[in-house]
Amino acid sequence: MAGGERGAWAVFLIFLRLGLSSFGGPVAHLAYFHNEFVLRRRWLSAGSYADLVALCQALPGPASSQLGMALGLMRAGYRGALAAWAGFTLPSAAVLILFAAGIRHYGEWVAPGLLHGLKVAAVAVVAQALWEMAAKLCTDSARIGVMAAASCALLLLPSAWTQIAVIVVAALAGVALLQPAQEPPHEDLPVAIRRRAGIVWLTLFLTLLFGLPLLARLFPHPALAMTDTFFRAGSLVFGGGHVVLPLLQAEVVPAGWVDNETFLAGYGAAQAVPGPLFTFAAFLGGAARGPVTGWLGGLLCLLAIFAPSFLLVAAALPFWAQLRRNSTMQAALAAVNAAVVGLLLAALYQPVWTSAVHRPADFALALLAWLALTVWKCPPWLVVVTSAALGLLLSVMPFLP
Repeated sequence: MAGGERGAWAVFLIFLRLGLSSFGGPVAHLAYFHNEFVLRRRWLSAGSYADLVALCQALPGPASSQLGMALGLMRAGYRGALAAWAGFTLPSAAVLILFAAGIRHYGEWVAPGLLHGLKVAAVAVVAQALWEMAAKLCTDSARIGVMAAASCALLLLPSAWTQIAVIVVAALAGVALLQPAQEPPHEDLPVAIRRRAGIVWLTLFLTLLFGLPLLARLFPHPALAMTDTFFRAGSLVFGGGHVVLPLLQAEVVPAGWVDNETFLAGYGAAQAVPGPLFTFAAFLGGAARGPVTGWLGGLLCLLAIFAPSFLLVAAALPFWAQLRRNSTMQAALAAVNAAVVGLLLAALYQPVWTSAVHRPADFALALLAWLALTVWKCPPWLVVVTSAALGLLLSVMPFLP
């Protein structure tokens, strides 16, 4: 392997190309990374890659972004992790901040049908993610029961604290009810972080998680409140970008930072850009009302929501080989993953479905978009753009039901 590929700048350029071309969401990102780093560049073996994927899926936050950080960290240290994140994330974040600025300044010029089409596209995207996650994570009656209970809890008591309680209760239920399958031995990952450093990173993560809410209450300021909200979202969301939707919606819409229409339009637009779905935070910060908005707000929310990902990856890597063999943790994670599907099911109904599907024509468009994603395997960006165009067309056809 060429020595130049070990530098942070080389890592940045490799991930920048991926950040400009990786359409399709988290599952597709994992395939892109496998082709790039296992097959083409041979940075690590297929077994080590699979183990690294398992680590990132076990942590809260966006799995593909965490995987990129871990690859950069193992290749070029902490600077490599930052370079990998920047290259993979900033292209889509910049586009979404620009989109937010357009809505904020010229929203009255944008046809309502266009934005409504984006909201209908969000219905299809969340439904597709739910379909695929349920098939993979809800494989028996116990997991299906956990999924249903989680969904009902969030629908009946919609709040960020309900989601946290659901995750905790699901983990305890998994330990009591589930028997994880025995897994084959795993290769040791090439980790350059000492366990002492891992403990430091974990301590910093916990300090920020519990300290930021206290600071936001003692020193009320929009910037501190936004940092607290988005850091907490990045810390407590299992299952990736789609599952962050209900947590953020419960925080930013009641606070008045954005209205529900703008929230869902931005979420639909986030499906049309490459890179991680967590860059939706950049849109919300860019579209926010108040003193912290535009590029400053977008970058603040972007850094806040991704900061837990780095801290958790750096904290977990030195201990993963030991944790991977722990049957109690495997059972807890299996139940948490099933609960995540339930949270996404609740989000599909409220706010996604209730805000977008108001008449039969909306349902027809959502159904076609879902089929395009799930059955016909169309690229998400194409489905989003087409849904927006059809939403505009439907808005000038009042004779349709």
